[in-house]
Amino acid sequence: MGGEGSGAGGMGPGSDGHSMHDRGGGPTDAIDVLSPPSDDVVTRDPVLEPAPTGRVHRVTFTVEETVDELAPGVRRPVWTYNGEMPGPTLRGKVGDEFVVTLRNEGTMGHSIDFHAGDVSPDEVMRTIPPGEELEYRFTVKRAGAWLYHCATMPMTGHVAAGMFGALIVDPPDLPEVDREYLLVESESYLGAEDEPFDMAKIAAEQPDLVMFNGHATQYRRDPLTARVGETVRIWVVVAGPSDGTAFHVVGSQFDTVYKEGGYLLRDGRDAFGGRGGGAQVLDLAPAQGGFVEMTFAEPGRYTFVDHSFADAEKGATGFIDVE
Repeated sequence: MGGEGSGAGGMGPGSDGHSMHDRGGGPTDAIDVLSPPSDDVVTRDPVLEPAPTGRVHRVTFTVEETVDELAPGVRRPVWTYNGEMPGPTLRGKVGDEFVVTLRNEGTMGHSIDFHAGDVSPDEVMRTIPPGEELEYRFTVKRAGAWLYHCATMPMTGHVAAGMFGALIVDPPDLPEVDREYLLVESESYLGAEDEPFDMAKIAAEQPDLVMFNGHATQYRRDPLTARVGETVRIWVVVAGPSDGTAFHVVGSQFDTVYKEGGYLLRDGRDAFGGRGGGAQVLDLAPAQGGFVEMTFAEPGRYTFVDHSFADAEKGATGFIDVE
């Protein structure tokens, strides 16, 4: 995987060579969102695997409270499903059934809410105390990029601490592409070193970090990859808890945009039959999801960002290396 680059393909927050703490005046003063992760950090694989075969998918989510790095040198307690932030990615097709066993091995009550499940929340989304488990069974009736998250109060804190993930339900006519990735965007509100979040920052909507797949700089060290002429699909789900995204790839344009269960553009054609259209941003509110497709015409290093630049400068960037 490639390292830091220069030139237009390597542009991003702080590309003038200054780290964020050189600039002052913000909550990220002491965080360098241009530095690589620590050597022991394993980059989250962004590749989205095809939906598994079969129509019934049985999975176990175990709540674990652990410690992880969120940005270079920034380690905090995190609350997770299966020790991962985001939690495990699930994928299926319309009509599939998911049987999820939630097991709480944490030190406090936790829960789970699948937005893809069209069910009463009374039992399956209830908070369970440490040592207990529940079964959450639902059939996915509609396609989309769906969020799941802990629904225990304070919900903002539990989500900010890491209790979220994505369930992708393929549209029935979804074509195969050359590369397919998933990015889950989230915010972190840093408390003291032994605290998973700061409720005052959450209430003020002042995140310290905005990340793709749980770490602010992992895809600057270990970029996504593609080849010239390939069709690349990137799914994006916004976990929040409170901020949306304006997902953009510097130097590229989207000919297909799928948002919240429907196409805005498909191979350059809009809903009214117009041809030759393109898009520059996938805009998503908190909890929304979708995907974009693009084909790179030239080799180089392309930067993907949250085009809300305040969030990009808190870590919501990464690279795509195109050969």
